[in-house]
Amino acid sequence: MVQVGLLLSDVPKSVTPAQQFKDILRIVESAEDNGFNYIAIGQHFLYGDLRWLQPVPLLARLAAHVAPTTKLVTQIMIAPLYHPVMLAEEIATLDVVTEGRLIFGAGLGYRPEEFDYLQVPYKERAGRFDESLQVMKQLWTQDEVTFEGKYFQLDGVKPHLHPVQQPHVPIWIGAHAMGGVRRAGKYGDAYAVPPETPKHEVEERYRVVKDLFEARGKEFGLQPLRRNVLVADSKEEAMVEYARVAQGRYLTYAAKGLEVMAGRDLANQFAESVSDHVIVGTPDDVVGKLTDLVTTLPVDPLLLRPQWPTMDGDETIAAIERLGKDVVPSMLAIEPFRDFK
Repeated sequence: MVQVGLLLSDVPKSVTPAQQFKDILRIVESAEDNGFNYIAIGQHFLYGDLRWLQPVPLLARLAAHVAPTTKLVTQIMIAPLYHPVMLAEEIATLDVVTEGRLIFGAGLGYRPEEFDYLQVPYKERAGRFDESLQVMKQLWTQDEVTFEGKYFQLDGVKPHLHPVQQPHVPIWIGAHAMGGVRRAGKYGDAYAVPPETPKHEVEERYRVVKDLFEARGKEFGLQPLRRNVLVADSKEEAMVEYARVAQGRYLTYAAKGLEVMAGRDLANQFAESVSDHVIVGTPDDVVGKLTDLVTTLPVDPLLLRPQWPTMDGDETIAAIERLGKDVVPSMLAIEPFRDFK
């Protein structure tokens, strides 16, 4: 069966952090009650009018709250902002605390100001990320590590902490740009496709990852796929509602420099601008589109985003319950497509 996961959202800063956490507990409980068994959370720093609770401590707390079959995902952490020793030990500890239910999702980052805040040169982020992934794997799997890179050096250090999962925590690399897709193929265990990627591009990117996996003798298996979804009684109602809850966030992404938003007339032609990737409509519409994805592409799990910063906890839970009633059972009844060539 195709597993289904929940992508948690950032929220307005007008919501207190304490209320945000209470809402997350309610949202996660609703997600589990409605058939979701992956919980994923993103990351940003000094994000202005919006807020993320940081993923490592949050997921450590959620590990005691969710079912032992629910997996917890950092989707994504901005890896180049960390020293790899610190990040490796944080993630290894989190894998211990979650009792081996962690998936480490990481990405390059696209906001130059975050790198400025933390005094990491933005132009070095790709090289730092590549080296970090190599260092972290060694720290997780070896008893003694020597690494001589451009940005990081270690000389005969002896790790004191390995993750529970062997050989290490699964690494999902998320990326919009093709360079990031290749990074997933070279260093990752899976490529976490962004929600804004049209289906034909998903297929192209999977082929790139598959070829690079094969070049290092790694089997290409099922891949996580992220999608933005909304179910309503009619397609027209669904798009109106999607524009109400999500348009502002798309405009924020564009303003913050996310390249995938370039060239889209999000202010005046929102429906047309998002039609190549968003999955909205009646239950039959949404099930049909998701079924097409998971029966023609090697997808598992399917990570759905039903929540946006404009939605409070009650609205989010209502959206999750609608998905649990009208969509999730159909996905859980489908065998993943494995014959990807």
